[in-house]
Amino acid sequence: MSIIRDTKGILLGMWTTWKRIFRRPLTIQYPEIKRVPYPRFRARIVLTRDPDGGERCVACYLCSAACPVDCISMQSAEREDGRRYAPWFRINFARCIYCGLCAEACPTMAIQMTPEYEFCTRNIMSLVYEKEDLLIDGCGKSPDYNFYRHAGIGVTQPRGEGLNEEPPLDMRSLQP
Repeated sequence: MSIIRDTKGILLGMWTTWKRIFRRPLTIQYPEIKRVPYPRFRARIVLTRDPDGGERCVACYLCSAACPVDCISMQSAEREDGRRYAPWFRINFARCIYCGLCAEACPTMAIQMTPEYEFCTRNIMSLVYEKEDLLIDGCGKSPDYNFYRHAGIGVTQPRGEGLNEEPPLDMRSLQP
């Protein structure tokens, strides 16, 4: 019985080959004719803004922790009103494998991936993008989402001045 199965497998493979052998090859002349990527195609990473115009990134480091090639780095800081932000944010696209794990890990939907795939260069240092290069004016794929409104986090007064809230502890006062 294995002879019949093997023969069937060989004939099926040969049929597939002969079926396609007389077709003209599908060649796309790339620089002149550009393919339109699929709607869910992931390529260039951008940082988006919330509907109010502020930055969505809260520098939680989840994107850099999720990145398998460690191409994302940032610094966290806090504004006067208590909200966190990233004073600098850097992605090395020379190392990025465009897996999309950073966009999946981002709780504020700040990191989104666009279908733009043409940003090749011979200078490898020009593939290191700073926050100013990544930040776009729009909201991206989620125009109505605002993290602070959605999560219920609205810092309206300094820390320690809320109802039944103790002031923050100064860690230096605990030192001997």
